[in-house]
Amino acid sequence: MPKFSVVIAVYNKEQHIGKTLESVLNQTLTDFEIIIVNDGSTDGSEAIIKTFEDKKIHYFYQENQGAAAGRNAAIKKASAPYIALLDADDFWFPHYLEEQNRLIEKYPDESVFATAQEIIKNNKSFPKPYSLPKNFEKEGILNYFKASSQASILHSSSTVLKKEVFDKVGYYDHSIKIEQDTDLYIRIGLNYKVVFSNRICSSYYIIEDSLFRSANSLDDKADFSNYSHLEADNPPLKKFLDLNRFSLAIYAKLINDRDGFKRNFEKINLKNLNKKQRLLLRLSPKSTRFLYSLKNFFERFGIRLSAFK
Repeated sequence: MPKFSVVIAVYNKEQHIGKTLESVLNQTLTDFEIIIVNDGSTDGSEAIIKTFEDKKIHYFYQENQGAAAGRNAAIKKASAPYIALLDADDFWFPHYLEEQNRLIEKYPDESVFATAQEIIKNNKSFPKPYSLPKNFEKEGILNYFKASSQASILHSSSTVLKKEVFDKVGYYDHSIKIEQDTDLYIRIGLNYKVVFSNRICSSYYIIEDSLFRSANSLDDKADFSNYSHLEADNPPLKKFLDLNRFSLAIYAKLINDRDGFKRNFEKINLKNLNKKQRLLLRLSPKSTRFLYSLKNFFERFGIRLSAFK
C-alpha cells in the first residue's frame, strides 16, 4: 500500500492535465498512487491522460456530476492512509510530497498538513499572501481561521489529509457548485489544527475575470449559513466568515444582485473588516466594477492591489 493517494478530478482540462501529471510523476518521493476521475470531459483530456503509461496511475471515467462529485469519487477510491489533493490545472514542485512527508513524520499526532503556494496570473508569479503569526518562521501548527484572513492556508493543490478526516467532517458538498472547497475547509478548521510549512511547493493559476465565468449567481456559491449558529462562540470563525461574506457582497455588486448584496452585508460585523473593505462596501456597483477592472489592469504589469491588506 502506498503512503499517499494523489486524487485528481478532471473536467475539460486538456491544456493543463499533462503538465499536472508530469509534476506528480517527477516527485522526489515516489511512495504514491494517482487516482484520476474524469468527470465526463468533452475535450481531449482522456486522450492526454491515456498517453501516460505508468502503473501508479489509476484512471476512472464517470458521467458529468460536478466538481464535488468528481473529487469525492477519487477520494473514495484511494487506498493510501494520506490523501493528497490536486486540481487538474495546477502543478507541484518536485519536493512537494517530500515536504509533506517531513511534516507528517515531525507531527505524527496531527491530521491536516499544508504548504505555501505561488499564484500565477497574467504570466507573472507571486507568493500567496497568508495572515501568519508575527513570530511564525518556517512551519508550525495553526488555527485555520486565524491564519486564513488574507488567503486560505488550505488549498485543493497544497493540502494532505489523513483519510479518516473525511469520515469525521464529511466530503465535498454536492449542492455547492462553486467554492465547495471553502465549505470543506471550514469543517476541517472546526475539528483540526493545520500543520503549515511556509516553503512554497506548488503553483496554481488564476484566470483574469474568472470571477464572472465561474458562476452566474450567488446561488452557485457557498453561503455559509450552516455555520451561523457557531459564530457567537468562535470569534476567529466569525471573522473568517465575515471576510468571505465581504467577498460575496462585492461579487453581488459586480453582477448587480441587490438582494444578494443585502443578504450578505447584513450578516457582517463591520469591525471584522479593514477601512478599505468598508469603503468598497459603500461604493456604487458602477464604481466597484470600475475598480475591479482597474485592479486587473494593474496586475497585467505585476502590480497587485488587494482589499485584504
